[in-house]
Amino acid sequence: MDFDLPETALAVREGVAAVAAKYDHAYWSRCEEEHRFPAEAWRDLADGGWIGLTVPEEFGGGGAGMLELAVACETLAASGGTAGTFLYILTPGFGAMTLARHGTRAQQEAILPGVVTGDVQFCLALTEPDAGSNALAITTAARVDGEELVIRGQKIWISGIENATWMIVVARTTSAADAVAAGSRTFGFTLALVDVAAARAAGTLSFTPIPKMGANTVTSSQVFLDDVRVPLTHVIGEVDHGFGVLWDVLNPERILAAAGGVGGAEAALAVASSYAREREVFGRPIGANQGLQFPLAQLKATTELARLMTYKAAWLFDHGRPCGNETNIAKLTAAQVAWESANQAFQTLGGMAYSKEWPVERLFRDARIGKNIPVAEELILAHIGTQMLGLPRSY
Repeated sequence: MDFDLPETALAVREGVAAVAAKYDHAYWSRCEEEHRFPAEAWRDLADGGWIGLTVPEEFGGGGAGMLELAVACETLAASGGTAGTFLYILTPGFGAMTLARHGTRAQQEAILPGVVTGDVQFCLALTEPDAGSNALAITTAARVDGEELVIRGQKIWISGIENATWMIVVARTTSAADAVAAGSRTFGFTLALVDVAAARAAGTLSFTPIPKMGANTVTSSQVFLDDVRVPLTHVIGEVDHGFGVLWDVLNPERILAAAGGVGGAEAALAVASSYAREREVFGRPIGANQGLQFPLAQLKATTELARLMTYKAAWLFDHGRPCGNETNIAKLTAAQVAWESANQAFQTLGGMAYSKEWPVERLFRDARIGKNIPVAEELILAHIGTQMLGLPRSY
């Protein structure tokens, strides 16, 4: 067994760290306060080649895999850009990775070079008001009309649509009842590329931002699709056979969420440790007190374990091997340690953690949502219980 990162991943870590060093905690906190997309960081990452990592070399990208992408995401989050995890999930993950693996040659030629330059961004429209983690329950419908799909429905918690060039919409081209009658609950799903600007100009696509607790560098919105027309050439995969493609979207999302969680834990532990070394009470640094030192040390150990599982899941994905169990475990443990590290950083700084002069309150808010998205930890535990322990299903 070889636990050394390949040279490609080490180069990514070094390169992204060099860019991230230009954007300190204060920068990310300003973007959060202003509800502003981190355009400067995005531009620098794109110019360095760190957004187009998984775009094939023939389209100007790095030709790298999920492992390198996870390292990039982790490194950005560890620098303090915890909400920057969305930058890697949305466009390199949802967009570039999906098209590189499942897009047509025409789709790849038309779209992927723009991902490399940073001029093209993506979002994914899957979740609905009555269909969250249960993707089989979505009701957004698409019908074939000549050479077009016509999509109608509502999505919710769609992040990044305000900047997206393309939105990957998951819709049903065959109803759930008809799919069951045909013998497969997963039949009838279709993934389509929606040109966001064109659909908005046609008056068939609109969205409403949702006020939220944190991660406000990227807007999350309710999205309304009122007979959005999409050329059949914009279907990813085949009509009615998109569920396999969808799983190939969701596994990378969970791996990148895990990577962001590992980076977030490192960011919180770094702030807490720095403060604990410098802050003196009763004549000595508070970090010398085992009541503070031991919880931080325990969280550091757990962070290392979450990192190992994240890298393993990414490696398995890159090698075309089953990775669902590892992906879920990585996401579960990374989200937990990110939250616990932010919480312990809050306790370490005491009352100062409540002040926006310190980044802990932002790290605290950004970390909490990781326990719920992209999949709630209870559902991951149910998966582990049924798929890995052989226990009866509860749903």
